[in-house]
Amino acid sequence: MKILYAIQGTGNGHLSRALEIVPLLKKYGEVDVLVSGIQGDLQLPFPIKYTFKGLSFIFGKKGGVDLYNTFLKLKSKRVYNEIKQLPIDEYDIVINDFEPISAWACYAANKQCISLSHQSAVQSAHSPKPISYDIIGQALLRYYAPSTKQYGFHFERYDKNIFTPVIRQQIRKATVENLGHYTVYLPAYDDDRILKHLLGFEHIQWRVFSKHNKKGLIKKNVVILPIQNELFVESIASSEGVICGAGFETPAEALFMKKKLLVIPMKGQYEQQCNATALEEMGVPVMKSLKKKHLHILEKWLSSEDRIEVDYPDITERILDHIFSKYTKSKSEGDLVRKWEKELDLDA
Repeated sequence: MKILYAIQGTGNGHLSRALEIVPLLKKYGEVDVLVSGIQGDLQLPFPIKYTFKGLSFIFGKKGGVDLYNTFLKLKSKRVYNEIKQLPIDEYDIVINDFEPISAWACYAANKQCISLSHQSAVQSAHSPKPISYDIIGQALLRYYAPSTKQYGFHFERYDKNIFTPVIRQQIRKATVENLGHYTVYLPAYDDDRILKHLLGFEHIQWRVFSKHNKKGLIKKNVVILPIQNELFVESIASSEGVICGAGFETPAEALFMKKKLLVIPMKGQYEQQCNATALEEMGVPVMKSLKKKHLHILEKWLSSEDRIEVDYPDITERILDHIFSKYTKSKSEGDLVRKWEKELDLDA
């Protein structure tokens, strides 16, 4: 069986989930990996068959998406050619993590595309949404990477076929302790803006992971480090708490390790606004932006001992067994799959 697993490469969340999913996919057949996007920092430890520029969102430095540079890098002819050149008919099944090239190639070929992503969960009518309606954001989630069937991951099980996060083994096996520092990952802000606010909390030891600094530096009580996966995981696992954007993977991993968590959603990024709403409902503090007028939220959080309790079991392989049993000719574990469908409230 030939399997195409297509990953959105904007940011590191999709890539870190692939670290867990790709090895599991090899149980079912020959796996080719496709990555599109140019904003990821994580190196994948397995071959990439297809690498496309795709449709990337460029992070800005003031807390949001850099729409100007995103527009400049959007070349419709190139995207069309990438879709056209992908030999989608060679594959028995396409599993897609919010990746547009393979999704639209499937659409053009009238081929089934199975979405296995956080975005699929966010789109559910039962998942938390911000009060302000964002018609462009809603349309982007729906049409950016169209699929024929959706399975999603979210912070809680808000609906059928929505599951708790994929927590990679590196996180599950990490040594969790508290060495007193705070880990910060805010890729939509530049280092100067982050330093400006964190230096005011002189009694706190900060470890800031930066997309904008490849060498690292130390300034008083703030250490700025380039993004490196092992160092980042170690920093979170040994931290007192974590400040990050309202993406999905990093907040989920921090919650799993029982760390204090505060999120600052990216401006103009509807998915992060939805995530922030979900996290706030769970009790996680949310700062609207990294501005002086919101620092009282950060100050209160630093003095708090509140931690959110979550239960994120390792069920990824069960979900994949269901998908391959339902959408391919692989029926060898039918009885077990049917048992898991009932346990996990999967569509039968």
